[in-house]
Amino acid sequence: MYFPKPLRLLGTVAIVAAVAGAAFFTRDRWVAMFSSSESESHVADAARPVEQPKVLKLSPQARRNLKLVAKPARPQTYWRTIQVPGSIVDRPGRSDRGVTSPAVGVVSEIHAFPGDTVRPGDRLFTLRLFSEYLQNTQKELFRSTKEAQIAREQLARLSPLADRGGISKSRIIEVENQLLRQEAVIHAHRQDLLTRGLSPQQIANVANGQFVSTVDVVAPPRIKERGKLVTIRQASFQEGAGSDEVFAFEVQELNAGLGQQVQAGQLLITLANHSSLYLEGHAFKREAPFLENAAQNGWKISVEFSEDVPEHWPGLEQSFEIRYLSNSIDEQSRTFDFFIPLVNQSRSYKNNGETFVVWRFRPGQRVRLHVPVEKLNDVFVLPSAAIVREGPEAYVFQQNGDLFNRIPVQVLHEDRLNIVVANDGSVTPGLYLAQSAAASLNRVLKAQAASGMRADVHVHADGTVHASH
Repeated sequence: MYFPKPLRLLGTVAIVAAVAGAAFFTRDRWVAMFSSSESESHVADAARPVEQPKVLKLSPQARRNLKLVAKPARPQTYWRTIQVPGSIVDRPGRSDRGVTSPAVGVVSEIHAFPGDTVRPGDRLFTLRLFSEYLQNTQKELFRSTKEAQIAREQLARLSPLADRGGISKSRIIEVENQLLRQEAVIHAHRQDLLTRGLSPQQIANVANGQFVSTVDVVAPPRIKERGKLVTIRQASFQEGAGSDEVFAFEVQELNAGLGQQVQAGQLLITLANHSSLYLEGHAFKREAPFLENAAQNGWKISVEFSEDVPEHWPGLEQSFEIRYLSNSIDEQSRTFDFFIPLVNQSRSYKNNGETFVVWRFRPGQRVRLHVPVEKLNDVFVLPSAAIVREGPEAYVFQQNGDLFNRIPVQVLHEDRLNIVVANDGSVTPGLYLAQSAAASLNRVLKAQAASGMRADVHVHADGTVHASH
């Protein structure tokens, strides 16, 4: 049936209006349906797992800027240690020597001053004697010497007469006994004068009537330790020169002044010889079992010397072991001390004809003592900068050319310098691991992943990294 054009237009409008009306009245149903579909799509996108970045790529210039060094991972044995503070101290009875006055007198000359180097037998002071005892001893020595001389002459005259029967033998025996008594007195006086500081030549002069009015106080001889002489190992930097055994004292303090009257036994000067020192550690009581085990087993102690310039000295070729533990606790610091022997190094220089000694280690210098407490076998030991942490996770970076693969590891122990990693299969022995800048590598890895950059690589099961085939 044919409808006029106006009627067709009117019918089309009516149909559109009906559809629109139906859509309007049913809008709650179809809007909820579309919203549910869109929500499900968003949930699916949110649940999609995010792949963590594992590999990064660095140019040679970037590696040089980070000063990256890679070394192969080698299982080894590591000693877990505790760190104990300490200091270098004088060794009692070895480092400092006091020199006293042998008799009553006045200091007339001083031959050594603080900082000077003196050797055994060198003059330190000259004393003008005021000692009545010393003067009497010299007089008695001279008198006994003369009486012994007279007895010898008398014995020489009477012996021929006794042989011919001119006198009795008892007279000869009496003279011989008198001579023996005088020789005993002479020997006693000589020993007394030796202990008072007189030299054998001076004592010989006293016996001839030349009394001594002044006495030289000299540096004492070297000390014997268990039958061995304590010597200084002098460090020499001259080409072809070795370590010579040279013993010397350094004048540390003058205890008497010029013109001062001193008594017998009064301290005149303090000499120092720092060739034998102690490392004194200060530990808390809870650390006592560790120190006792180290002392009993003879474990080696590692020492860090503060304020030391090792490149200016020869290598320190000595091992450090605990000699003894103190059995008292300091009331203020609540620590107890332990002691480790230290053999010092020295060198000398001359200025205006005088020799001066410079010691490598000095009393009061601070040290850190690393005491071993546990032995860890078959582990990887890396510098502390080779590890980066993210919460409970710890990572190292394995290098393969320009590529760096991040590997999770288990940390067994760490200190200020090193980190000990378990050899549990996460790191294959022989792989090259970055020894530093792990934190920087981790930041670069995250930055590359956030920017969408791809390293275009894949990781094999053994941990090696290769470009995609």
